[in-house]
Amino acid sequence: MSALEELHGWGRTGSSAAHVARPTTSDDIASWVRKADGDRGLIARGLGRSYGDAAQNAGGTALDLTAMHRILTIDAESEPPTVITEAGVSLDSLMRALLPCGLWVPVLPGTRQVTIGGAIAADVHGKNHHTQGSFGDHVEWLDLITADGVEHRLSADGVDPDLFWATIGGMGLTGVVTRAKIRLQRVESAYFTVDTDRTRDLDDLLVQMSTGDDNYTYSVAWFDAVTRGRGLGRAVLTRGEKAKLEDLPAKLRRDPMKFAAPNFGTFPDLFPSGLVNRATGKAFSLAWYFKAPKHRVGEIQNITQFFHPLDMFLEWNRVYGPPGFLQYQFAVPFSAAETFAECVREIANSGQISCINVLKRFGEGNASPLSFPTPGWTLAVDFPITDGLDRLCRRLDELVLGVGGRVYLAKDSRIDADALRLMYPRLDDFLAVRRRVDPDGIFVSDLARRLNLV
Repeated sequence: MSALEELHGWGRTGSSAAHVARPTTSDDIASWVRKADGDRGLIARGLGRSYGDAAQNAGGTALDLTAMHRILTIDAESEPPTVITEAGVSLDSLMRALLPCGLWVPVLPGTRQVTIGGAIAADVHGKNHHTQGSFGDHVEWLDLITADGVEHRLSADGVDPDLFWATIGGMGLTGVVTRAKIRLQRVESAYFTVDTDRTRDLDDLLVQMSTGDDNYTYSVAWFDAVTRGRGLGRAVLTRGEKAKLEDLPAKLRRDPMKFAAPNFGTFPDLFPSGLVNRATGKAFSLAWYFKAPKHRVGEIQNITQFFHPLDMFLEWNRVYGPPGFLQYQFAVPFSAAETFAECVREIANSGQISCINVLKRFGEGNASPLSFPTPGWTLAVDFPITDGLDRLCRRLDELVLGVGGRVYLAKDSRIDADALRLMYPRLDDFLAVRRRVDPDGIFVSDLARRLNLV
């Protein structure tokens, strides 16, 4: 059974109606795949945390996999330790199961509310890409139901590695991931030792990250994209390591694996348009910058403090009001630091307001043709939907493309097929695999139609 539902991404823009089915087994999924047609087709969907239209399928079918949420085996004795889960398991649920075993998910994005299937499809990254890569780098194998309704076990060094890597970062367009085996890490606690520095401006920030990030496993900066002039790009830089038992104060040592995940409630769907504006944006940016210490070393922070502060507020995307918001996340090479700075100036001078601004450094990418991370700087900025935003984004596209950069498909809701081809030079490799395993275009989404991937 399926029901017609209106679906949107986390940015709450560009919604479309699809027939939503909720399979509970691989056989259910295979049945839906076999009866799909190449007109409107189907796409897998998890918790809906792609910001744009990646998990929507106007007029077609969306397979909601959140009922497939079993953690099948945890092997804490192997080296490295591993876990096998169904695709609908959230990172939140997985972390809660792993921590009592002294185990840790190797890559975490900015929210725990992402499924294993979604983490694979978007090849999510975190604060540690410069040291430990993206999620796909830690997938030992995955099970994929392809367009013929057959389930295949794939790995990087086993059966059909090209299909494996096309599925990593492939936005669900090669088939439906049903299960995966993930390599894990060992931890002594659920806490982190964190160093914090306030930087004066963008130049100071880039220097500190360039010269110091390699000394830390995790690094991220929030920076001010509202203040102009001498304070342009001033930032709060936080870097850290997993805390060992000996790092913890006596009180925390009594329960070192405690998963601290406070919830301050759910934002109601009552916020008006225009709440995020220059006045509120400037006030927020000032408060966020000056509440941070100028320099602090060795602070103990829990998972939510260090990784997922926004997860403390459910449905926080409602703050942007009915029009929603757009996240623009791009990456440019390290050699394009001046172009990166020009992007920041364009944002600050545009009149568009972004309060949640995240800067990280990427290390080497992997073998996935559509994986976003590539060596360089990556910046994510959130804009409320207002007049003039498209003009700014087109200018940013021009700058990013001019230095061989790219945008993140899991966050995108607006680039076109021509831009995609320029941003992802291995696009033809992906399309060749897709044509081989899905010649009739069974797997399709609003994103795939927008980018001519069908």
